[in-house]
Amino acid sequence: GTRDYSPRQMAVREKVFDVIIRCFKRHGAEVIDTPVFELKDFDIAGNFDPMIPDAECLKIMCEILSSLQIGDFLVKVNDRRILDGMFAICGVPDSKFRTICSSVDKLDKMSWEEVKNEMVGEKGLAPEVADRIGDYVQQHGGVSLVEQLLQDPKLSQNKQALEGLRDLKLLFEYLTLFGIDDKISFDLSLARGLDYYTGVIYEAVLLQSPAQAGEEPLGVGSVAAGGRYDGLVGMFDPKGRKVPCVGLSIGVERIFSIVEQRLEALEEKVRTTETQVLVASAQKKLLEERLKLVSELWDAGIKAELLYRKNPKLLNQLQYCEEAGIPLVAIIGEQELKDGVIKLRSVTSREEVDIRREDLVEEIKRRTGQPLCIC
Repeated sequence: GTRDYSPRQMAVREKVFDVIIRCFKRHGAEVIDTPVFELKDFDIAGNFDPMIPDAECLKIMCEILSSLQIGDFLVKVNDRRILDGMFAICGVPDSKFRTICSSVDKLDKMSWEEVKNEMVGEKGLAPEVADRIGDYVQQHGGVSLVEQLLQDPKLSQNKQALEGLRDLKLLFEYLTLFGIDDKISFDLSLARGLDYYTGVIYEAVLLQSPAQAGEEPLGVGSVAAGGRYDGLVGMFDPKGRKVPCVGLSIGVERIFSIVEQRLEALEEKVRTTETQVLVASAQKKLLEERLKLVSELWDAGIKAELLYRKNPKLLNQLQYCEEAGIPLVAIIGEQELKDGVIKLRSVTSREEVDIRREDLVEEIKRRTGQPLCIC
């Protein structure tokens, strides 16, 4: 099924997508014929540091969320190897790893006691095993927590967990170099339920803040997530090669909801067109002149409009510009036609200047920041 979007909603969607697309392209992404962006092809032989693309994905996530200005956020990171190692040393049977993992993943919505009751009462885990898990999964912090767990007498003896912790320590070094370590929290409760993750996993959440005037509290959950899945692509490779992969997804529908609600609460106008100038007339019987001028502007690459009425009142034309957010008005009058000029009006300042007709295109481009023709 499909749904209709209003011009206002489409303007919000285009702005959000523009931020996301520009950010990915800034990092060398290539567009392929699916709704995703592909960052780079890595050496299948493994001749690279996997923590660098992991760190870059987290950098991209932070750049996008910062650019969208939807509020303060935190990116939680963990590693599936640490989780699996933790379950092993706590005494979770191999057959229950994934089902217990799904319970742990609910800690952002449920209390530890509720999660423990689910593990013990519904999934048959021994209470003492659940308690040992609880000692770990309620911890969160930065690189200091990673270093603390590297000294943990039990966890440091598990090969999987040790590999994950060493990689996380290196990851935090890169995050510091990228200037985003203050946005990242090592959270042992982050589990990400999908089985194909093989290493680092992450999830971005908006930090709760008091609702602004007119806003209703909006529960949106995570707004971005991702991780490493080195075993997934190789499943479809005839030679069974291990293809290193890392990816992230942006919760655009959730972000749209946040942006739309805040715009409504602030009663902020949203431009639904990109029109740079409205061609207007100051007197009657100037429709043909308006049509000529708007055609000249279109041919020069200017985004222009005119009202379809034959003899619109100048006041109505100016009001239309204010309502639509059009920054400039090119006004034609009988005197302007005699003098070979066009009156160019700034809608916000209401300042008017006469511009020679042959210089109009260049002046509009200068005022709207559009590149001038240098051919």
